[in-house]
Amino acid sequence: MGLILGKIKVETPKYELLHSSDDYEIRHYSPSVIAEVTYDPAQLRGDRDGGFMVLAGYIGALGQPKNSKPEKIAMTVPVITKSPEKIAMTTPVVTRGGAGEVTMQFVLPSKYQKKEDVPIPLDERVVIKEEGERKYGVVKFSGVATDKVVEGKVDKLKACLERDGYRVIGEFILARYNPPWITLPPLRTNEVMIPVE
Repeated sequence: MGLILGKIKVETPKYELLHSSDDYEIRHYSPSVIAEVTYDPAQLRGDRDGGFMVLAGYIGALGQPKNSKPEKIAMTVPVITKSPEKIAMTTPVVTRGGAGEVTMQFVLPSKYQKKEDVPIPLDERVVIKEEGERKYGVVKFSGVATDKVVEGKVDKLKACLERDGYRVIGEFILARYNPPWITLPPLRTNEVMIPVE
């Protein structure tokens, strides 16, 4: 019932709130370890998961973990998506993209402090990386994170950050905290995050 109502009961990344206003928050995130898959959305041919199933297989969310131990790795949220162009519609994952490619990421549980702590993926498409400390301007919203909605949130957030003297230093990421196939749209938690200096 909690998933339907949008209740978040899994680990989320640790951050320090540096500033809060009516328009946005500035957050400082601790280092983390991520698992990611890069793909070309134009080549999915009806496979709409965009790499989610590959990452879910790695952590063992759908059965036997596809990693060297094999060790079941707890799911965390958000799933982050980053793309300089269109946003791939996926469940909670991180997505980065360029030249038509998108990268979907799972932030791994905080017990994994270094890349070496993490079980090795059996699927060569899964890449393990460390992300250092980072600072983001963040706006939270509910509903369905369509391209049009996200574009509006990004434009408004950038304008507010620049108005208040923050320097944007990279592309936005979309963070989704709830499974879209289970959680009612008005109860979903989404965030647009823009890296700032």
